[in-house]
Amino acid sequence: MSNTEKPFLSVRDLKVHFPTDDGLVKSVNGLSFDLERGRTLGIVGESGSGKSVTSLSIMGLHRTGTKRGAPRISGEIWLDGEDLVAADPDRVRRLRGQKMAMIFQDPLTAMHPYYTVGAQIVEGYRAHHPGASKKDARKRAVEMLDRVGIPQPDRRVDNYPHEFSGGMRQRAMIAMALVNDPALLIADEPTTALDVTVQAQILDLIRDLQKEFGSAVVIITHDLGVVAELADDILVMYGGKPVERGPAATIFESPEHPYTWGLLGSMPRLDRELQDRLIPVKGTPPSLINVPSGCAFHPRCPYAELTGGRSTTEVPALVEAAPRHHAACHLPIAERHRIFTEEIAPRL
Repeated sequence: MSNTEKPFLSVRDLKVHFPTDDGLVKSVNGLSFDLERGRTLGIVGESGSGKSVTSLSIMGLHRTGTKRGAPRISGEIWLDGEDLVAADPDRVRRLRGQKMAMIFQDPLTAMHPYYTVGAQIVEGYRAHHPGASKKDARKRAVEMLDRVGIPQPDRRVDNYPHEFSGGMRQRAMIAMALVNDPALLIADEPTTALDVTVQAQILDLIRDLQKEFGSAVVIITHDLGVVAELADDILVMYGGKPVERGPAATIFESPEHPYTWGLLGSMPRLDRELQDRLIPVKGTPPSLINVPSGCAFHPRCPYAELTGGRSTTEVPALVEAAPRHHAACHLPIAERHRIFTEEIAPRL
C-alpha cells in the first residue's frame, strides 16, 4: 500500500467511556488499527477487554444515551475515507447494513421472535433498496439463505427463529448481514454457542463468502483457534487497550507479550501429544473503572518484577518489535525473546 493510499477501515486512538454510578468505565482506551478489503483482522482477548465495544462503536450503536449520560466517544473511525465518529447519526444509519454489517454473538436474541426469518432479511434489504418490490426482496432473501447453506430455503424463509437450530440461526444471521453486499463485515463471537462441527462449517462459510464478496472482515473472539483459521492479522486486547498486534503467523510463532503467551498456553493443541495440563492465565481481568496503574496486566504478569518497577508506574507504549509486529511491554525485546525461547515455547 502506498503512502497516499488510505486503508479501507482505519481506527485511530478510539476511546469509549461509559459513565456509571460506580465511576467511569473505560471500555476502550486508545485503540488504533487498519484493515484493507479482502483481509481479515482477528481481535482477541478475555471477556471485558473491550472487543465487542470496539465493534459496536464502528457500527455506531453506542450513540444512544442513558439516564446516566451518553457514552463518551473520541478518536477517529475512518470507513472508506469517511469519519464515522464525526458523521451525522442518520448518515451512519444509512451506512449500517449497506456498507458495513455485523453478525451478532447470539442470533436467538439478535433476531426478533415475532417475525419470520425471511421477513427480517427482507426488511434489511428493502431499507437500502427502497425501489425493490416485496417479491424481489423475498427472492433475494431465499437466494441468500440458499447461499449460506439453509436447506429448502424457499420453505424455511417463512420459519421463525425458534424453528431453526443454533447453527441454522447463525447462518441466517450471516445471510442477513450479507444481503446488501457490505464491504465490511464484523463477526462478534460467531461460533461461541455452536458445537465443534458446526463451528468449522460457519468458519468455512465466512471464509468462502469473504472471497466471493471481497469484504474486509473483523472477527472478534476469545478463541485463538478461530483466528488461527481465519485471520490474516491479530490484535490482542487487554483492559481496553491493545497489547500486541501483527500478522497471525508471526503472533503464533513468536508472540511478544506475556498476556499473549498466557492465551496461547491455555489453548489446547491437536497437532501434538499433550504432555502437561493446560496453563491458565492467573488471576482475573481488571476492573475497567479502576484499571491498575502502569501496565494493566502487571498484577497477573509473572515477569513484572523484571521491569525494575516500570510495570507498576508507566503505561507501556505499543512499539514495533519486528516488521509489522508491535507489542506494549516494558520487558526489553532481547529478554522477551529469551523468556519465550527458554520457558514458554517448550510448553506450547
